[in-house]
Amino acid sequence: MRASNHLIGLLNFITFLLSLPIIGGGVWLSSRANTTDCLKFLQWPLIGIGVAIMVVSLAGFGGACYRNTFLMWFYLFVMFFVIGALVGFIIFAYAVTERGSGRPLPNRNYFDYYLQDYSGWLRDRVADDTYWAKISSCVRDSKACQKIARTVSGVPETVDMFYLRHLTPVESGCCKPPTVCGYVYVNETMWDFGGGLVGAEPDCGRWSNDQGQLCYACDSCKAGVLASLKKSWRKVSVINIIVLIILVISYVVGYAAFRNNRRIDNDEPASTARMTKSKPSWFNI
Repeated sequence: MRASNHLIGLLNFITFLLSLPIIGGGVWLSSRANTTDCLKFLQWPLIGIGVAIMVVSLAGFGGACYRNTFLMWFYLFVMFFVIGALVGFIIFAYAVTERGSGRPLPNRNYFDYYLQDYSGWLRDRVADDTYWAKISSCVRDSKACQKIARTVSGVPETVDMFYLRHLTPVESGCCKPPTVCGYVYVNETMWDFGGGLVGAEPDCGRWSNDQGQLCYACDSCKAGVLASLKKSWRKVSVINIIVLIILVISYVVGYAAFRNNRRIDNDEPASTARMTKSKPSWFNI
């Protein structure tokens, strides 16, 4: 029916508009990679999918509005793979960020992060020494730890004020020692040994008051990066799921529009009966 052409045109215009948030989400993740996550290898597939949806939506829009059979065929063929890629990407993003979260602490508003709470491909990639050297350098260059410093009347905030802070995963994991280590607060990025005893956690020995070192070599820092990545990707996945639902609806209606275009190209009225007699009569009455 002609109505299906108008509907697919409208749906493709909507998906064209929705491709912009997908591309924007990839750009947003890229910008966050420069400041917190420092993981730049996952946003490029998202940007690619967004660009593909934009191009295919334009083809579907043109094919439906101008009843161009070739454009509609191209739209259906490519959109099938775009939908498959988006489904795979959503599943992959949820799978690699499924496990792990911060551990709550008594009398503190921030969480501690432990690498053993995470698992899978993403953890192994982040924990790899060669790859972590690049990530930790990126976190250090972002100056995320220097930015958490606060002063009250020209002096650093008190320990009680610090405990009320809502630190990001990277700030908590990379800029301070784990709470179990028992270090004594001096300021946000400087902690004393206290009585000279620290916990048995390996990260306790990796902490350094050197502002160029801090806990960048700690497993807690790696866990903080993973937690930050998980939080970012779950936000982007919500947009991806909404777009996926609209794309599937658009694809189904697009198939109806494609059949309608072929019927028009063949000069077949919508009510044409395709049945013929198996043994036609010799006489026409």
